[in-house]
Amino acid sequence: MELEIIKNCILNIRGKRVILDFELAKMYQVETKYLKRTVKNNLKRFPSDFMFELSDAEWQNLRCKFSTSSWGGPRYAPFAFTEQGIAMLSGLVNSEIAIEMNISIMRAFVVMRQWALNHHELTERLNTLE
Repeated sequence: MELEIIKNCILNIRGKRVILDFELAKMYQVETKYLKRTVKNNLKRFPSDFMFELSDAEWQNLRCKFSTSSWGGPRYAPFAFTEQGIAMLSGLVNSEIAIEMNISIMRAFVVMRQWALNHHELTERLNTLE
């Protein structure tokens, strides 16, 4: 069940599979502002292929999907963490829950990568058969 919840939090943004900061904060059971502060204090650890901030247009599009109003929910564009960014984050948010969640998140990314590879192989086989 945990794997399914994590897989549902993985989004495809800018052609990368990412998890947004507020989803990670929920998983780690910390406040989003704590997670963001930790990242901002360690920006050298997060190059653009590890983490990026959503543009206003991307955030507005996602806000419609998440149904957050202008009065509630996050007011700033979230950070989007790739698999490598989440691995880097694991060394900074160092609680038992965060460690366990990071292991589960890494497993979810592996499962999704395996599924994508299998799907690609099946597509190639079907194309060959046609």
